[in-house]
Amino acid sequence: MWEAGTGIRLSDRPLIVSDVDEVVLEFLTPFTAFLKARDHALLPRSFRLSGNIVDRVSGEAVSDAVAEALLDAFYATQDRWQMPAVQVVETLKGFSEEADIVFLTAMPPRHAAARRRLLDALDLPYPLLASEEPKGPLVKRLHQERDLPLVFVDDILRNLHSVREHAPACLLINLMANAEFRALAPAPGADIRVAADWREAAKLIRAHCRAQPKAC
Repeated sequence: MWEAGTGIRLSDRPLIVSDVDEVVLEFLTPFTAFLKARDHALLPRSFRLSGNIVDRVSGEAVSDAVAEALLDAFYATQDRWQMPAVQVVETLKGFSEEADIVFLTAMPPRHAAARRRLLDALDLPYPLLASEEPKGPLVKRLHQERDLPLVFVDDILRNLHSVREHAPACLLINLMANAEFRALAPAPGADIRVAADWREAAKLIRAHCRAQPKAC
């Protein structure tokens, strides 16, 4: 079936929706390298970008406007910096034989074409939605009321909480590629499962599906 407003076709199979940055593609590690090449640094002082991007000469934190401009420049050249997270290509390829997979990336849609080209080049050909809207309503709109397993993977808790609110039967997995910043993340809560990598995520997804009438 086609989901209205997205152009994404879903089959009568379980649905896995995944964030991209820091989940499917490494983000913080390449973004740190990108900043270094421009005489800036990302300091692991707290679980956020704001206030942690500094000028390497002065040591001062850059303004939010400068941080946003740097992030925008990174996205414009993402194909030079970003690589797949460990085990994601083979894991998703295995699930693609028995489940639908959709990437839901929280980035300005103007960068979606560049991201699509990068994902295709990395053998990650699954449908992509680029939106800065809350993710819960988007996931609900995708899955609708289907009696099929639903999985959502993200590194940011507000996105996981948004999906929990709008799709309470969904398996919520917190996964983050960068271990240094992951250690600074707040506790996810008892109803959100934490996976260190895609190997652990795959085990959680399999267990969730086995408990459903239509497994993946």
